[in-house]
Amino acid sequence: MKRFIFYCLMALSLMMYACSNKTSMPVLTPHEGFVQVKGGKIWYRVWGTGEGVPIVMIHGGPGFTSYYLTPLADSLSKERTVIVFDQLGCGRSDQLTDTSLMNMQAHVDQVSALLKALKIETFDLYGHSFGTMLATDFYLQHPENIRSIVLASPCLRVANWISDADTLMMQLPANVATVLQNFRKGDKQDSLELAKALTLYYNSFYNRKQPLSPYVDSSLRLQSLQVYRHMWGPEEFVANGNLKDYNRMPDLSTIKVPVLFTTGQYDAARPSTVKSYQQLVKGAVFEEIPDAGHSTMTDHIEADLKVLSAFWKKL
Repeated sequence: MKRFIFYCLMALSLMMYACSNKTSMPVLTPHEGFVQVKGGKIWYRVWGTGEGVPIVMIHGGPGFTSYYLTPLADSLSKERTVIVFDQLGCGRSDQLTDTSLMNMQAHVDQVSALLKALKIETFDLYGHSFGTMLATDFYLQHPENIRSIVLASPCLRVANWISDADTLMMQLPANVATVLQNFRKGDKQDSLELAKALTLYYNSFYNRKQPLSPYVDSSLRLQSLQVYRHMWGPEEFVANGNLKDYNRMPDLSTIKVPVLFTTGQYDAARPSTVKSYQQLVKGAVFEEIPDAGHSTMTDHIEADLKVLSAFWKKL
């Protein structure tokens, strides 16, 4: 009888402990707010109220803002909670002039601060463009609570990105390619000819759908060029900032969670290069988004959503 009472009391204690922990678990409800990080406050938004594992989305740039991810976050949040934020220095976050905070580690720390403030534990991580660099570095430092990773239009070795840019330039008219290559060399260019060449380059490989989505336009207007130029360079095909030697290819084999690599058919992250990354991650999946450039979420959102949903559904 005593043993029976003992087991009953143990069971009751466990139930009370479980209930107390359940009530203390944070409930993510739709809202916006700010989180203090070193150097200022970062803005974030929680979308949706789904009960599934939340998605944490990291935008590109560096310093490009999360506005352009809005169509993706809005669609995904119909079934799951989605968290987006603006990296320090851009968008709705505080401006940044301290160059000592314009580096990858400071960005990793921003993600950590956001997760801690929102008390997010298990989550799916999505990164796009520069966001894939940040997502990869964050995973390498904090792998414990990440269920899966999506690396969309990734840059995991800057030297590959620049080499791909050379290949893409050769697909443009010869006079346009010459203008772009001379600009990279530092040669003085006619401003009108340069503007035309840049427009053709970005319309061909970044934002193919014209006119520009208002979300892309907002990201362009509210980006931080200071952060971008300090960390990357003056244009996408010129990398002379502190990320110029970035290379995570040797680390990809250490990723132990499911990974989806995506890229657009005409992406600056060329499909052949993205496949080379995918082959380094055991069990990783590769999907190409047809009729899309770098901005797959605005060039062809239906196809983008389809591959994302299929990947997460299998989890």
